[in-house]
Amino acid sequence: MVSNINSTGIFGISGYMVTVECFLSQGLPSFDIVGLPNTTVRESRERVRAALRNSGFNFPKGRITVNLAPADTRKEGSVYDLPILLGLLTASGQIIMPQKNSAFIGELSLNGELRPVNGVLPMVLAARDAGIEELYVPSDNASEAALVDGITIYAPRNGGEIVRHLNGRVLLDPVKNPVVNGESSVLPDFSDVKGQDSVKRALEIAAAGCHNVLLVGPPGSGKSMLAKRIPSILPPLTDRQAIESTAIHSVAGLVTRDRPLLTYPPFRSPHHSISVAGLSGGGNVPKPGEISLAHNGVLFLDELPEFERRSLETLRQPLEDGSIVISRVSGTVRYPCKFILICAMNPCKCGWNSHPTHPCVCSESQIKSYLGKVSGPLLDRIDMTVYVPPLDFDELSGKPSGEGSASIRKRVTEARSLAKERYSEFGIESNAHLPSNLIERFCKPDSSGIALLKSAFDKLGLTARSYDRVLKLARTISDIEKSPHIKPYHIAEALQYRTAGGNSL
Repeated sequence: MVSNINSTGIFGISGYMVTVECFLSQGLPSFDIVGLPNTTVRESRERVRAALRNSGFNFPKGRITVNLAPADTRKEGSVYDLPILLGLLTASGQIIMPQKNSAFIGELSLNGELRPVNGVLPMVLAARDAGIEELYVPSDNASEAALVDGITIYAPRNGGEIVRHLNGRVLLDPVKNPVVNGESSVLPDFSDVKGQDSVKRALEIAAAGCHNVLLVGPPGSGKSMLAKRIPSILPPLTDRQAIESTAIHSVAGLVTRDRPLLTYPPFRSPHHSISVAGLSGGGNVPKPGEISLAHNGVLFLDELPEFERRSLETLRQPLEDGSIVISRVSGTVRYPCKFILICAMNPCKCGWNSHPTHPCVCSESQIKSYLGKVSGPLLDRIDMTVYVPPLDFDELSGKPSGEGSASIRKRVTEARSLAKERYSEFGIESNAHLPSNLIERFCKPDSSGIALLKSAFDKLGLTARSYDRVLKLARTISDIEKSPHIKPYHIAEALQYRTAGGNSL
């Protein structure tokens, strides 16, 4: 007898439907799985065998053949344990054939308990789009799966509960949509930062326009502290952004039962020892890297010159396109990666160059060598270079008196709303993502501003790319002030961010 059980698979961050076909025939006992399964899928034979017997069912005798269709697509993961178990029970007549509009995913323990799997959110979306009306997932994945409207989710704890439900003995209750709480109250606040008003102003501009920033300053000046507070001034994710970011985190196994949906922009801070694949993504079956996990949020690279050169150079194309394409033998995957890049570095190897009281021990050649670890093409893609000065005793000993994140976030949100409304017909949400062909239309300064740009072009050695970025940065500054036009002092402030402490990098 042949049974067909609907399931789902995942490649990249996109789900697709899989049909698990089980065929029982006479012959010497065997259990074969075909349809391009990887090692984890092939090992499901032993998990299913043990789970069947420990759940009180009879393991079918004879020859067992399981086909995972479509057979020309590589299958991976333990997601097919549950549909294989149900396929065997259906083919052997131990349960009623599930309805055609239902699908099943889940990993089995040896005693028949269901364990969570990664990538549930994109698989649920694929199932709903394919017309599936009922989806059965492990109980630990219930909150994540229930985020999707238009499909009924059941979350059994073990195979026995599913069997009793399918046979009509003890029916399962559908999972209700989870209540998702915001995270702004637990984020570090800018009110904790002492001094550094000029740096806070720069980070507010960066947050309002999604601009990339390089923080340069001596050790202990507060570069990391400031960077870690940027998520607190970013507006909450829209529904579309939340689903996009959560899907990426789900594939990476970072979604938990208590936190099924990302509501605030993610903040990723990888160590400088990270590999190229860890930063950009990769593997035999491509997985998302840190730049994709930071999608719609912030990627913070502390101690920038200490990162491997090859790793940093992989950022160049994603910073321009907002996505990265990873090609492997198993296929090609495009991951989204629109993020705010925040970098931090010391002004020299010892860290004390230009410090007012601490002497620097680096030679001029050592300083040039240290700064030269970051390539010019990468620096050209960074909109703002901000010097973070050391604080004096009076600033450190006093109480924090700066503005809190809530009021800054309000201005950032208002500025983003202006940009989103301005570019509504093009589907663009921030100034930093404005393409070159629209800059002339939306970022054109007056004659005084053009004269100022012309004067600075040769003095600062601006490239065509940095020229565009200065205009987009000026557009953001004008949005914060709610000015409909770019004025000369907006251009002047944008130009000053092309240098750090007066010394061009």
